[in-house]
Amino acid sequence: MKWFYIMLCAMFLLGCSSEAGTETEKAGGKGSTSQDEGTEKKSRNDDKEVDSKEEQAENKEENETEKTQTKPEYKMNEMYALEPIADANPQVVLLTIDDAPDKYALDMAHILKRLEAPAIFFVNGHFINTPEKEKMLKEIYDLGFVIGNHTYSHSDLTTLPEEKQLEEIVSVNDIVEKVTGERPKFFRAPFGKNTDKSKEIAAQEGMVLMNWTYGYDWESQYKTGDAISDIMVNTPYLQNGANLLMHDREWTRDGLEKMVQGLREKGYDMADPNLIAIE
Repeated sequence: MKWFYIMLCAMFLLGCSSEAGTETEKAGGKGSTSQDEGTEKKSRNDDKEVDSKEEQAENKEENETEKTQTKPEYKMNEMYALEPIADANPQVVLLTIDDAPDKYALDMAHILKRLEAPAIFFVNGHFINTPEKEKMLKEIYDLGFVIGNHTYSHSDLTTLPEEKQLEEIVSVNDIVEKVTGERPKFFRAPFGKNTDKSKEIAAQEGMVLMNWTYGYDWESQYKTGDAISDIMVNTPYLQNGANLLMHDREWTRDGLEKMVQGLREKGYDMADPNLIAIE
């Protein structure tokens, strides 16, 4: 009987040991599987992150390469008109819009975008004074239009000390860069009045000086859509490379589509400002 109890106890202890070992194996197996899955998942996420970064780098490189490969087709002459480089189409005009973004610039941008007509929007810093106006400027830029510098307050630069001229010009470049990520490449002085200092600042900022060939939308007899579109198309000053001056005005907006159509009917293309040489 004694030996019987001894054997019974031994069998009981052996069974417990075996069960404990089995549970340990189960626990260990489960933990190992979870760890492997976590490691594999992390590896997949790391691979996706690497692929995303590589894709972004490739896109950036492609964009930079594309910009580098885009050769200028026009240069600005001393009369602020466009001259073709090599075999570029000479029968073009440059559309420019000053005093943006006041009230109608965004409407004008959408009209020009629909017509596939490039232009430069010359901005005044004092108009970009609210988040709504910053958003408007960004939308014009995102539509593909070039943003130019038209000073902060639209003051006559010939009446300002050099320090103030510097502030008027550079502050606008800073604002535009903050909103769009790009500094302006074109500068137009208010009233077309440059100074030696403004020319120096423009050169330091890498901007092309620009005035215009003709413009009419500030004259009382042309303050309707029909009147401004008619004179802009049928003026005797229309010629190859003409630099057309317009403003952020209701009547200019109203006549813009008819103007572009009329210029095209006369055989003129709208020059892409991105193809103007920056010297």
